[in-house]
Amino acid sequence: MSAVARSRAAEVTNRGSQTAIPCLFMRGGTSRGPFFDARLLPDDPGLRNAVLLAVMGSPDLRQIDGIGGAHPLTSKIGLVRPATDAANDLEWTFAQVQPGGEDVDTSSNCGNMLAAVLPFAVETGMITPTGDRTTARVLTRNTGMVAEITVATPADPAGVRYVSYEGRARIDGVPGSAAPIEIAFLDTAGSVAGSLLPTGRVRDTLEVPGVGPVDVTLIDNGQPLAIVAAERLGATGYETPAEIDADDALRARVEALRLVCGAAMGLGDVTTRNYPKMTLVAPPRHGGTLSTRSLIPRVCHQSIGVLAAVTAATACVLDGSVAHDVAATVAGTRPAVSVEHPSGEFTVTLARDPGDPRLITRSALLRTARLLMAGDALVPRSLWDPVPTVQEKKPA
Repeated sequence: MSAVARSRAAEVTNRGSQTAIPCLFMRGGTSRGPFFDARLLPDDPGLRNAVLLAVMGSPDLRQIDGIGGAHPLTSKIGLVRPATDAANDLEWTFAQVQPGGEDVDTSSNCGNMLAAVLPFAVETGMITPTGDRTTARVLTRNTGMVAEITVATPADPAGVRYVSYEGRARIDGVPGSAAPIEIAFLDTAGSVAGSLLPTGRVRDTLEVPGVGPVDVTLIDNGQPLAIVAAERLGATGYETPAEIDADDALRARVEALRLVCGAAMGLGDVTTRNYPKMTLVAPPRHGGTLSTRSLIPRVCHQSIGVLAAVTAATACVLDGSVAHDVAATVAGTRPAVSVEHPSGEFTVTLARDPGDPRLITRSALLRTARLLMAGDALVPRSLWDPVPTVQEKKPA
């Protein structure tokens, strides 16, 4: 356990007119946000969500009265606790808050924030390292997905083991280098949509209002994606995120397609949902396998989400898919797929079942994370006050 965690027992306290909730502010991959011990938050989901919105400062677009970063990538939350079953070590819930939204979405997942789960658990004493490398099985409560995560846990001169954040690993979208965090996803197919190919096909042609017939691949290998050729929507697939965000006509076409795709995937009306993610694809330009522009779902990602990269990589190896049409050739039972994105590239190693090439048995990748700040997140006591103050006796 780190010095930060040992300094005081984790408990919710009062601080004047505010409630103080122990919190670690962490970067996970190319995302960041506060992490909490889920056991310290309200049991009632409605009250818990109200507390989380107050922490982040939503629904104000600037999140000026909270610690959100006024962007979907920096308006994310991790809720972690020891596992409640013997098969896993930890379980976590990912919460997505939109800066201008009033909802806390716990229906999807985030592979970037997942990278910070085990470091958080070690920092807070949920996991006690016993060697130079610590591995834990983590259950994502959002989707039921299980991942094995490994972090470096060297010992200090006193023999106390800690999470090392320093190293030579680099990931595109994050400056500098850090210690590698290895993530292996197990059985991710159908995380939200119920199956790898929710329609049973690698390609569907959908009629989109104002756009016409559009070929798409609807796929979920950890993240529900609608994959479409960028040129079909009037884009190149090489635009910067700022160019896509400024193109209202393009984003309107993408959103119209997204609503149709959501229904086709059996997800119902996805107007207020953060999925399916929209992925515009084009041939690679920098030696990779596929070029992508990912919308999450209405703002262009500065890079690409971890599970979106896993799912896009999976589509590349499925003959007949929209992604396969424009991807560079990949082969073998353990292909390494390089997914290009606006900030660089993301390599995913897939393990395929030799008897059924469509069956992906394992997806492995590398991320980094870092603890940025430790302390308390403060919300008004009028919103949540689990520790009522004992009133002082009046003088006689």
